[in-house]
Amino acid sequence: MGLTFVSGEVTGPAGNHMIVEFMVDSGAEYTVLPHDVWNAIALLPKRRERFVLADGTHVERDVSECHISLPQGEAHTPVILGQPGDDALLGVVTLQILGFVLNPFNRTLQPARLRM
Repeated sequence: MGLTFVSGEVTGPAGNHMIVEFMVDSGAEYTVLPHDVWNAIALLPKRRERFVLADGTHVERDVSECHISLPQGEAHTPVILGQPGDDALLGVVTLQILGFVLNPFNRTLQPARLRM
């Protein structure tokens, strides 16, 4: 199985921004920003949630919101505020907000089909 990465810009409420290399993770619900990134763009926690990792481990993380701009589009999205050592992940909620899905066959982002 291959990995898919996409570069994007994240912007905080005060206009601070950074370029981030995200691994697209179709198994992750929310996008994760590394500790250094969310601190640099001055995000503040809005709530704390509990998550279950793929190995069954339970973790708690703070959640905030930011603006994200990818080559495929831009949107305001919830993000998990990562702890030191957490990687940048682009999760399904952000993909859905942008109207994209990960094609598992060619590992690319493509527009989601509208259901009628």
